[in-house]
Amino acid sequence: MSFLCDRRPRDRSFDDGHESIMVLAFLRPLRPVLRPALQQARFMSSQRSSYQRTLDEKNKRIMLYTASTALLFFGAAYAAVPLYKIFCQMTGFGGTTQRSDILTAEKLSPVEGAHPIRVTFDGGVAGAMPWSFRPIQRDLVIVPGETALAFYTAKNPTDKAITGVATYNVHPPKAGLYFNKIQCFCFEEQRLKANEEIDMPVFFFIDPDIVDDPSMTNVSNITLSYTFFKTEDVDEDDVE
Repeated sequence: MSFLCDRRPRDRSFDDGHESIMVLAFLRPLRPVLRPALQQARFMSSQRSSYQRTLDEKNKRIMLYTASTALLFFGAAYAAVPLYKIFCQMTGFGGTTQRSDILTAEKLSPVEGAHPIRVTFDGGVAGAMPWSFRPIQRDLVIVPGETALAFYTAKNPTDKAITGVATYNVHPPKAGLYFNKIQCFCFEEQRLKANEEIDMPVFFFIDPDIVDDPSMTNVSNITLSYTFFKTEDVDEDDVE
């Protein structure tokens, strides 16, 4: 009966090896099933990595384009007024007026029997411009060929000198072809000292040819608008 009391420890290496053999034997039939699943998992992992790389590259490009666009608009802001002037002169956008450097008696002769036209004046400032700017008169009534003088007033209420430049437009735009300015302050830098206030003249006339244009027959009111922008120049008062 001594063999019944034999409690010697079993050989664990034999048991482990036996269990490994059993596991392999169990998994062997499952290989055809597991292999596609493993391949699919590897493929999905590869796809996720590729998608993440593509997404990162796209985000980098978007950030680069955004930064480039911001720099472009920042730089263009300094040239906006001169470019706007050239654009208006070339395309007639905004009702570009005419500059009469050569005056003739025919052009400056009021047209008899012509319907009078009311010219309305408007003015304002844009952006960071702290000036106050407005027309002194609300409107003037003239006939084609008659010269007229209007005034705008600008005031710098701050404690330092500021330079500004004005753009303009005419409404309706088609009237700009016949609106002739003899003297004007637009597109020219105007510098006002601290608390300075000045009057700015606009000397103009409406070309008599307007009466021969069928598209202008029903135009009895023309609006001339100015907008002042602050320029980023060096303040001479701050330079020692």
